Amino acid sequence: MKNKIFKLILYITFLHFFLYAQDIPGSKDHPIISRYPDSYIYYYDQKEFDEFEILFGPVKIYQGEDYVKRAKKEKIEGKVTKIGYEAPKNRSVFEVFKNYEEALKKANFNILYIANGKDLSISDFLSTYFPLRPGWSEGKSFYLSAKDKTGNVIISVCVMPGWGGPVILLGIVEKKEMEIELITAKDIYEKLKTEGHIAIYGIYFDFDKADIKPESEPTLKEIARFLRENPEIRVYIVGHTDNVGKLDYNMELSRKRAENVVKELVNKYGISKERLKAFGVGPLAPVSSNDTEEGRAKNRRVEIVKE
Repeated sequence: MKNKIFKLILYITFLHFFLYAQDIPGSKDHPIISRYPDSYIYYYDQKEFDEFEILFGPVKIYQGEDYVKRAKKEKIEGKVTKIGYEAPKNRSVFEVFKNYEEALKKANFNILYIANGKDLSISDFLSTYFPLRPGWSEGKSFYLSAKDKTGNVIISVCVMPGWGGPVILLGIVEKKEMEIELITAKDIYEKLKTEGHIAIYGIYFDFDKADIKPESEPTLKEIARFLRENPEIRVYIVGHTDNVGKLDYNMELSRKRAENVVKELVNKYGISKERLKAFGVGPLAPVSSNDTEEGRAKNRRVEIVKE
């Protein structure tokens, strides 16, 4: 019986090594920040556009039930890469963390915040972005957030105790706008013909303002082209927002944005004002969840609706 138990333990140990002591398929180091020597990747995820939270203050469990929400943090959007490593067992959590800290400093990153175990109930915070892994420990952990000189690359590093060795959780955000394909006059015509409305994402506004940004011109040109090619069609221009902020304010903001689109089409592109009517519905007609930045970005739009 003892012999069988011994064999089972050996088998489990070998299986753990086989499954976890090599990088998972499809994973790779990020070109900006390399791995700690002899570490391996057990988790990897990369999205071209997503959101990730960066800590700027402690996550203290004694603050009450909402201690994670109360922490000083900021959601950053862009290309998000999340990597989970396991470091060699004979290395300490502190040693691994200091290596990352020094490497970032040498690469001219500005350290935004550093925390250790007493200020850090880190597993509850990071489990939002990384899957729970057997062996995560609430022992003394270390965390830092940093950004490069341009401010366009934000990195978070957390090193915590694990069963096999220190666990390293990297979050790298490369700031960028959500990629949106240019809508064409033909796209608008087909959508209005089949569905009666079309969402337009290529009209840009400054944050919290109704002024149309210059990079909106290609999309406005296609809308004007559609209207010139189909002079019999009248449309509603409808502004939409996400649910951030007060309802009355968002209703007014979305209306002003729609009105400015109408003014631009009339004054710059010569479209008859009688063919265009502006309305704003704020956050009342979402097309995605407002619980994520990607969803909120989809809800911030202008729609063309056939009259």
